[in-house]
Amino acid sequence: MGDPDQNTVRRPLPHRAPRAVPLDRRKDILSASMPAPPPDARTLTAKAVSVMRCGDDGVILRIRPDSALPPIRAARFFMLRREDKLSPAIPRPFSIYRQDGNELEFLLKVMGPGTSALAACTPGTALRLIGPLGNGWPALDGDGPPWVMLAGGIGSAPFYMGIEQALRGMDGRMAARRDQLVLLYGAARRGMLYDIDAFRSLGARVEACTDDGSLGFRGNVLELLESLWSAGAVPRDVRLLACGPERMLEATEHLARDRGLDCWLSLESLMGCGVGICNGCPVPTVPEGPMGAWPNAKCCVEGPVFSTSAITLAHAH
Repeated sequence: MGDPDQNTVRRPLPHRAPRAVPLDRRKDILSASMPAPPPDARTLTAKAVSVMRCGDDGVILRIRPDSALPPIRAARFFMLRREDKLSPAIPRPFSIYRQDGNELEFLLKVMGPGTSALAACTPGTALRLIGPLGNGWPALDGDGPPWVMLAGGIGSAPFYMGIEQALRGMDGRMAARRDQLVLLYGAARRGMLYDIDAFRSLGARVEACTDDGSLGFRGNVLELLESLWSAGAVPRDVRLLACGPERMLEATEHLARDRGLDCWLSLESLMGCGVGICNGCPVPTVPEGPMGAWPNAKCCVEGPVFSTSAITLAHAH
């Protein structure tokens, strides 16, 4: 998940019309529990520590919550806003970018009133956040095919901690080696590859691409991946993670299904509440998949990370 904002030109995924449910699945629906916010989510106050410019139109906002937080899984998110009237009343969802003790960082693309207000914070600005929310990346282990991470623009935000945690080991699984982690980072131009040097400093392989050719491969991340496959620079058997614009995620899903690859998407969805009450962030499910008992999943509480075995974006429009 990146940083959906009020003025973002991004269509919410529509509710899919209810489908006929076979008799043998009706018991599954009756027994399926309703999704709920995670048990560690809470409402917190915080103070801004710093705002650092990043790229052409981004900032890194560092905050210090007034209550201590345990380590947070990569790709989870917080609903965040200022306490004064400069922010919209409804908080905006942002993936956690980095966690340093009890301080959190968020990588923001400044593009509307919500992100503009946050970018204007000064040290001590009072903030309100709700979280941590949602589910993060699966266990990025070293016991299997390499992980190829596809980041589009501000969609890089959930990958920094993902790489950190993969290298340390997640959920008691074998830690990944640096050569098992590949980040393909794409954007329209060089200045929108936010904080790319920080990703390179982690030691995983980082390949850049831009639409205008101003840095790295000329093209998008999927074209870059195809190029690396053709050159034998990346194995054909990989596990995919992706976060970025909706069309990029749709194309990634199509590629994963076509190649029979395991794939997880971190969705950049518009959200109203972030805790599953408003039903404003539906994602169509795969009928025969693990979430198929319901026609739609809630991105905020069952995502924002989903396996493509569970949801589909390909036919959302």
